[in-house]
Amino acid sequence: MRTLIALGAVLLSSLGAPPAPVPLPERMADTGGGSQLITAEAPDPGATAGTLTWWDRRGGRWVAAGSAPARFGARGLAEGATRRQGTNTTPTGLHPLPYAFGVRDRPAGTRFPYARVTDRSWWCQDNASRAYNRWVEGLPRDCRAGEAEHLVAYGTQYAYALVIGFNYERPVRGRGAGIFLHVNGRGATAGCVSVPADAMRAVLAWADPARRPHIAVGTRGGPTAITRY
Repeated sequence: MRTLIALGAVLLSSLGAPPAPVPLPERMADTGGGSQLITAEAPDPGATAGTLTWWDRRGGRWVAAGSAPARFGARGLAEGATRRQGTNTTPTGLHPLPYAFGVRDRPAGTRFPYARVTDRSWWCQDNASRAYNRWVEGLPRDCRAGEAEHLVAYGTQYAYALVIGFNYERPVRGRGAGIFLHVNGRGATAGCVSVPADAMRAVLAWADPARRPHIAVGTRGGPTAITRY
């Protein structure tokens, strides 16, 4: 009798149990076609903090490999297709990851191409320059220093970083430049995504360019929902 009661309780419990949550990548419109994915999700467009999660595709399913608290632009997030430069917003969308770089040596296990920052390394953000939204060694004459980032000057944030391929393949002037996944600074970013240093090292040790990882940036819902990308 006790066995039957116990069995009935187990059956009722299993019938009433909520279904397991569907992993975020399974609910997305596109994941980039690879078997690795990074998601950077904020609760709403005005948020400056959220969660970064890195995922592996295993046995036909997405499995979380790690996660960390993330920071976004000081003015939140904006639709990547219409974002304007200088707005301190993080562009939403699904973006490739061209290469990694850093002021410090390549972290152990890093497989991405890794560019070491030198005293001559700049990221040009001058809309009038032919080097717009590109790393340059030595500042070109047509790229004003006031419209560029001297990478070595950001020893904390750019200790380790991944270039987010927003507006990178065919840059649209005025859309934005220099969007990275990098180490936390003192607060919100100027438009990048940032995480603690140990999380950045973990991402670099995990990411495999042969598996074509992308990064998806978005919000929990609404017009900039991460599931749209």
